[in-house]
Amino acid sequence: MTGEFSFFGMYFPVLMFTSLIALVATRLISLFLARKGFYRHIWHPPLFDVALFFVVLGLLVTLYKFGRF
Repeated sequence: MTGEFSFFGMYFPVLMFTSLIALVATRLISLFLARKGFYRHIWHPPLFDVALFFVVLGLLVTLYKFGRF
């Protein structure tokens, strides 16, 4: 995953934008799961949220790598 985005003349790594998208997606998924009562069955919710973030980030990186994102 190499490359950069030019945003108003400033260059940012692709992973930074991908991480921001993953953070927003993880937060939305977390809110949805909290409303459904899923966290009652989770032993350590913050640890689950971190793992969920890395799963979403890995999915987005994979989609970007294969040109689908």
